[in-house]
Amino acid sequence: MFYSLTGKIIHKDEQSVALLVGGVGFKCFTTRSTLAKINASSNQEETLFTYLNVREDALDLFGFYTNEELDAFKLLLGVSGVGPKAALAILSELTPDSFAVAVASGDTKAITAANGVGPKLAQRIVLELKDKISNIETIQSYNDL
Repeated sequence: MFYSLTGKIIHKDEQSVALLVGGVGFKCFTTRSTLAKINASSNQEETLFTYLNVREDALDLFGFYTNEELDAFKLLLGVSGVGPKAALAILSELTPDSFAVAVASGDTKAITAANGVGPKLAQRIVLELKDKISNIETIQSYNDL
């Protein structure tokens, strides 16, 4: 529904940021890597690529510094048993490129480094995403090395 939001950061904590866009503050849950790239103390505007998760009891907005991180988040949500919390935990531990390499190589240990992700879930992620990830350019260029 929302592709991206651009605005001034008005709040930042260890799980989310709030962007002031047109007088409205949007709270976006995000990864540690996105949080590290955002400077909340400056008055400059930031852009986050967003994903709106619609549930019966909540509308949760997720924001990412890069489109690649958003794409990896969406891929993870497509895996049975992976919700937004687990997907954020995985992408807080791994960059989109290192996540793609871990899936393509079957490295479940790298995926289980994420808080709340056990070996069974990591195996399911590798199993369900291996074919999808192998088509990504970053993997192809990595395999050429």
